[in-house]
Amino acid sequence: MAQAGVENNINWASIDTILLDMDGTLLDLNFDLHFWLEYLPLVYANKHNLTHQQSKDKIRPMLEKEQGNLHWYCLDYWQNIFKLDIVKLKEDVSHLIKIHPFVLDFLAQAKQHNKRIYLVTNAHRKTVQLKMRVTNLESYFDEIITSHDYGIAKEDQGFWQHLEKAINLDKEKSIFFDDSISVLNSAKKFGIGTVVAISKPSSQIDTKQIKGFVNIETFEHALPLKFHP
Repeated sequence: MAQAGVENNINWASIDTILLDMDGTLLDLNFDLHFWLEYLPLVYANKHNLTHQQSKDKIRPMLEKEQGNLHWYCLDYWQNIFKLDIVKLKEDVSHLIKIHPFVLDFLAQAKQHNKRIYLVTNAHRKTVQLKMRVTNLESYFDEIITSHDYGIAKEDQGFWQHLEKAINLDKEKSIFFDDSISVLNSAKKFGIGTVVAISKPSSQIDTKQIKGFVNIETFEHALPLKFHP
């Protein structure tokens, strides 16, 4: 569902830097949700002679306990916790890694208009490598930055302070897209000029508006057609 007037809330002429989350923003969150909530519990169940549901009931609280912390996004941490090869397991279901609609159009236009484009993700480098290999998106970015580089998640102001120095960020002239309310609030608090919420991070979940932000369902509603050359 298109949102009338959303485009008018993004003043592309005043933006020189585009900061993009990966999972749920550029890529369908269905892969991640399926992996952590379905596939990993299935493998764990088989290893420990549990039912799938018993395994889910055990794993979900373990995940939720670390939500928003760097551990939550760290494959090495979970590999140690579950004693499973998380990277290999992600490869098993990598056919579910999909680019969201209109993302390629958006990135191509942004690049054409010489915007600085950064992938800014909490994902572990090993996850990023897998997803870039599957999607071929890497060439669109000036740089790929993961919170593991700084040892601090995007939910924390320290991440943005590191990022500002690392890429000489002009906050006022930057736009940031993400699907996480806590991360969006963190970016807004830091003073990123334009912060946009993705209201449909997974193709398998209904659209949900995030209050307090410009919302887009797909990048069709943020295509920078009004860029000045």
